[in-house]
Amino acid sequence: MSENRKIILIVDDDADMLDQMKLQVENFGFDVVTATSGREGEQKLEEIKPDLAIYDLMMETQDSGFILAYKTKKKYPDVPVIIATAVTAETGMMFSLETKEDQNWIKADKYLEKGVRGDQLHREINKLLKI
Repeated sequence: MSENRKIILIVDDDADMLDQMKLQVENFGFDVVTATSGREGEQKLEEIKPDLAIYDLMMETQDSGFILAYKTKKKYPDVPVIIATAVTAETGMMFSLETKEDQNWIKADKYLEKGVRGDQLHREINKLLKI
């Protein structure tokens, strides 16, 4: 890990999606730590404090990403969290962070549908990190 580079934690149980996002985020100039489950993501949070986290929603359970986001915000309230998911395409369920009510139970700073373009992901990361 480079000393001055920001660390992004990415947690996703889809190995292809995880590898693709890792490569993209590394190409943006960040160091990346990955995990393949919510449980492994929790272990990583014990080892490091990321500058930003990107979580899949449905991993071990349908709400693993929400649980991990909650635990992240409890331990590190200042760490921005992005939920990146295909839940709407897969289940028809829809989520947003538009209202205060949604923000109270979804402990994330940004919600993105998977398949997000690289330039959009880069823009959202930079915005959350205030770069």
